[in-house]
Amino acid sequence: MSESEAAVEESVEESVEESVEESVEEEGLGAPSLTAALEALLLLADEPMTVMDLAVAVRDQSEVVEAELNRLAAEYTEQVRGFDLREVAGGWRFYTRAECSPVVERFVIDGQQARLTQASLETLAVIAYRQPITRGRVSAVRGVNVDGVIRTLLSRGLIAEAGSDGESGAHLYVTTGHFLERMGLSSLDELPPLAEHLPDLADLEDVLGGLDLHE
Repeated sequence: MSESEAAVEESVEESVEESVEESVEEEGLGAPSLTAALEALLLLADEPMTVMDLAVAVRDQSEVVEAELNRLAAEYTEQVRGFDLREVAGGWRFYTRAECSPVVERFVIDGQQARLTQASLETLAVIAYRQPITRGRVSAVRGVNVDGVIRTLLSRGLIAEAGSDGESGAHLYVTTGHFLERMGLSSLDELPPLAEHLPDLADLEDVLGGLDLHE
């Protein structure tokens, strides 16, 4: 390759790199800072997030992201925050700090004694009558997001995960023995019939089949 050809190739590579950098700069990080971006993503995580996934999301180098995660973890520990950032199972996630266990346990135990909200009761009824059922199908029946309610019912031991849906892979939920005990029932067969209050099951399946329920 001649010197002139090499110079042209180098110029083209530099132009491409500059174009990519400009594109990223124009789109922006989408957050006030890298720290804020990582915290926002980690708050959404149900499972530990890998450095690579976070790097892709914030459009930065994995080395930069990993360094920032370690800095944040040390900062939270130094400040004795109510949560800490840990690297577990190949990823990073927020966890309640161990020193805060007493107050967390007290809150959970007190919450067990509180009455269920209307939203919780409605969600529990859908699961009881349609189990095993995915969270997506429960949301479709109720017409609202039920993530928080599902977590509440799980924490109270009224429902439990029971495998996954063969098609979507989503978790299936069923009621528990504790649910039957609290309801004063020996089995689910003793649940009162609701046929006169529900749409035809075939029609309901048609409606659910047309929705994106792969959660």
